[in-house]
Amino acid sequence: MNNRAFFQGIRDGLPICLGYFSVSFAFGMTCVISGFPLWAAVLTSLSNVTSAGQFAGVNLILADGAYVELAVTTLIINIRYFLMSLSMSQKVDPSVKLWQRLLISFGITDEIFAVSMQHPGTLKPPYMAGLLLTPIAGWTLGTFCGGAITSLIPPALSSALGIALYGMFIAIVIPPARKEKPILFTVVFAILLSCVFTYAPFLKQLSGGWGIILVTVIVSAVAAVLFPVKTPDEENL
Repeated sequence: MNNRAFFQGIRDGLPICLGYFSVSFAFGMTCVISGFPLWAAVLTSLSNVTSAGQFAGVNLILADGAYVELAVTTLIINIRYFLMSLSMSQKVDPSVKLWQRLLISFGITDEIFAVSMQHPGTLKPPYMAGLLLTPIAGWTLGTFCGGAITSLIPPALSSALGIALYGMFIAIVIPPARKEKPILFTVVFAILLSCVFTYAPFLKQLSGGWGIILVTVIVSAVAAVLFPVKTPDEENL
């Protein structure tokens, strides 16, 4: 029974693993292009498993940001995992021990949370072990491959790939922004506010880390007020 549950978790986590590999590949490339050691990039992915938080964190480290900036930025970007953990804890089998719950909490991501909540019945350690193993392996291996390949290619090509990464992120944002007005507003507002924090006489004195924190909080708050997400009960009214 335990073996069957474990391999079912691996099968459910395989699509997440493949998706994570491509994103973490870009993360590994970004780190090495920016001068971050390959071993440090791999260790960051293995110990964090969070895309946006890692990109922001590495940028702050390379910019010699303060520890407080790094902590607050990571907290704001990853604060959604608190809510996911609370919701997921209601589905975890009562027999799961505290240390097992802590291990499960380490691997909670958006995709793993979604798959876990769709799993029939309660969540038990064998299934969660398989579900966490493949995405974490894909995330870490992708970082290694991206960083290793970038370190082997000529510098001119590395610089070109650095520009291509920005194009990739733009390509990820544009399609949903064209379809959803709230996303378009959030993207444009974030760009404008980032420009203000970059060029305004007083605000440009702030470090990049605090600028990211303030822009994130302001844009999120305004978008939440203007475009609140309706609950199923409200949609039925």
